[in-house]
Amino acid sequence: MRWEPFRIILIVATLSCLVILVHVRPPQARTRQLLGLGYLFGLSVILFTPLSFDGTAIYVMPAGVGQVNLSRLYLHGLGFIENIILTIPLGWGIKRHFHHYPLLGLGLTGLLVGASIESLQYFMSQHWLINRSSDINDVIANATGILIGGLVAATFKFVAQHRKTSVTDY
Repeated sequence: MRWEPFRIILIVATLSCLVILVHVRPPQARTRQLLGLGYLFGLSVILFTPLSFDGTAIYVMPAGVGQVNLSRLYLHGLGFIENIILTIPLGWGIKRHFHHYPLLGLGLTGLLVGASIESLQYFMSQHWLINRSSDINDVIANATGILIGGLVAATFKFVAQHRKTSVTDY
């Protein structure tokens, strides 16, 4: 029962991979989409299964319902930084795909995504005993990572456009 989320994630990822391989023709686009799918697969496994990664090793968490922290702020430490780093590619992808989306909107989207992840972890822990804790610090870290990823993508786009403009000026 604890491994049902992993099976669901694996089935969805496999079907998505097959769709990409069959329907996406340009090799660069196919590679980019497969990399994005691999990232989302890894992120989903880390967030919604009993598998956990502590920075050096992957291990199976014991069965349990996890804990909930809605008030104790701890906005530093390795876990906080890991959550930021984990969601930077997500912010990058959102901003690259929706390039006209304002950064304020991206920050609010980050809060919504973080809150959704933590809520799903809570409900999945109650139902499948995946032992995931729901934490306000994770919501803040996820929103920060998404915003940083969006800022990096916007900066890259700005620099690329500026280079095109300066090259054509000469």
